[in-house]
Amino acid sequence: MMDQKVKELLNDQVNKEFYSAYLYLDFANFYKNKGLDGFYNWYYVQAQEERDHAVLFMQYMQNNNLAVELKEIARPSVKLEKLSDPLEKAYQHEQYVTSLIHNIYSAAHEAKDYRTLQFLDWFVKEQGEEEKNAQDLITRMELFGGDPKSLYMLDSELKTRVYAAPTLVL
Repeated sequence: MMDQKVKELLNDQVNKEFYSAYLYLDFANFYKNKGLDGFYNWYYVQAQEERDHAVLFMQYMQNNNLAVELKEIARPSVKLEKLSDPLEKAYQHEQYVTSLIHNIYSAAHEAKDYRTLQFLDWFVKEQGEEEKNAQDLITRMELFGGDPKSLYMLDSELKTRVYAAPTLVL
């Protein structure tokens, strides 16, 4: 039987991942309205990844005979004005998600729930990649965003990102 605290944290993470998808769709819409289809594409793909992360948490819970309770997803409340705002907010959000994963990991470790620890190992690695990608986008915007031609090239590059489903085996 799974520790109650671990179960609650896993279920909360389902909803947090769906919120992340919702947040990134908001960022995608911001960039679409600015005519930056590459940035739109980047965050649209990111939203798909976050949705799949939520589903992975759901499947893990279901595979362990745990009921999943879907809760209300809050409306993103970030204020976006400058082109760099979504990039900075995304980095902050990824740091927050990393802290959530670490909290679940700590609770699972305390409960000696080795199966959940093994499941979470993939997410710990994934969050490292997510934070690096977010930080890299900020750096690139700082370097190239002030020049229209360079911004166009960066936007064109981001347009080539394609969705790849996660390869985590449950």
